[in-house]
Amino acid sequence: RLTERPPAPLCTKMSAISASEKVDGFTRKSMRKAQKQRKSQGSSQYRTQSAPVELSPLPQLKDAPSTEQQELFTQKLQQCCMLFDFFDSVTDLKSKEIKRATLNELVDYVSTNRGVLVESTYPEITNMISTNIFRSLPPSDNPDFDPEEDEPTLEAAWPHIQLVYEFLLRFLENPDFQPSIAKRYIDQKFVLQLLELFDSEDPRERDFLKTILHRIYGKFLGLRAFIRKQINNIFLRFVYETEHFNGVAELLEILGSIINGFALPLKAEHKQFLMKVLIPLHTAKGLALFHAQLAYCVVQFLEKDPTLTEPVIRGLLKFWPKTCSQKEVMFLGEIEEILDVIEPTQFKKIQEPLFKQISRCVANPHFQRVATNTNSDRQREKKKEQERDELWKKLDELRLSNSTLKNTPQQYIKSTYSDLAFLWQVKKNKKYIFQFKTIFGCYSVTAVYCLFV
Repeated sequence: RLTERPPAPLCTKMSAISASEKVDGFTRKSMRKAQKQRKSQGSSQYRTQSAPVELSPLPQLKDAPSTEQQELFTQKLQQCCMLFDFFDSVTDLKSKEIKRATLNELVDYVSTNRGVLVESTYPEITNMISTNIFRSLPPSDNPDFDPEEDEPTLEAAWPHIQLVYEFLLRFLENPDFQPSIAKRYIDQKFVLQLLELFDSEDPRERDFLKTILHRIYGKFLGLRAFIRKQINNIFLRFVYETEHFNGVAELLEILGSIINGFALPLKAEHKQFLMKVLIPLHTAKGLALFHAQLAYCVVQFLEKDPTLTEPVIRGLLKFWPKTCSQKEVMFLGEIEEILDVIEPTQFKKIQEPLFKQISRCVANPHFQRVATNTNSDRQREKKKEQERDELWKKLDELRLSNSTLKNTPQQYIKSTYSDLAFLWQVKKNKKYIFQFKTIFGCYSVTAVYCLFV
């Protein structure tokens, strides 16, 4: 299970505080600060080996004869399978530097050379990657960890792990990469272990994982359904069981691009994912950490299939926060995004329950909720003003191009525009706006004037 994490192999505990230190508040504060600094970097990377091995530098790949480069490439991959204890910053310094330099060389070699990815190298490459990045993540040092307030625990072995991720990315993007061969090694087990790493507290690692998983999804068609299913499971477990998973925002960001590529009509499983997984995600305590990505996914679905608008808005109204004003402001922002893409026929179906909820928000004494509604109205009015200005400019251009109106006094034309603007202000109805646009497209300026005045 993703939530069951064994303790980190190297986890030093703070020594007991003496009786004199207990009296001294300043000392206690200093001790807590020192402990926090030590915890800011944890290592889940190091695994005890039978005996320490000192690495020796191998010849440079660029200096080796072409006939020996493939064998040397394999040797370097095997050498990089050696793991080191980064929690101790003074041991194995020489070997750590040799491995770092070798990883840098491998990244450059795969990026700049063609024909290096032969079939025999695929198992060596995936073995090196798996050995370095797949590990049990340490449990959070702080059970009350708040991602918005507290500093995350960074991976101490990042100097090596970063280069391994970089190598994996270059490996997947290499023009010679063959998914038909790689699928023997980058399989469901590999993807499942990759998804587990999204729970890492280190945002640098999650950012790499996001890009890598997206590349795998694009190249391995046979793994797409499995990836979607496992992400579905992670979200369900997050909502209904653990309420903790660090990589929700990154997974939603990947889903945003996946949803954008869905073929029409949408499959039943995709609609079910929207209603049974994405909508319930709005109930999470840490919604602020991933709401932007979540709202984007929801709007993507509605742009694909407008008929989903009614169940989505009713779902949001069902989970509408009652006591958390911050979450309510986020819900209002999402409703505003949905209204930007909603179709008139769908709007009629939900206008009554939606406006009832909005009226409750307006009547609420909390200033943020009222301000959000007011700002939304101002933005919409500003947008309408801009549209009207553009429309008047187009009318003026048509007047100048029309021989019958070319000699009409500018003052008369302006008064005509003023009358038209007045009618628009009096009858604020979408029907009139659409009618005006349609007639404007089919008739001359004179016809438009006669119909409206």
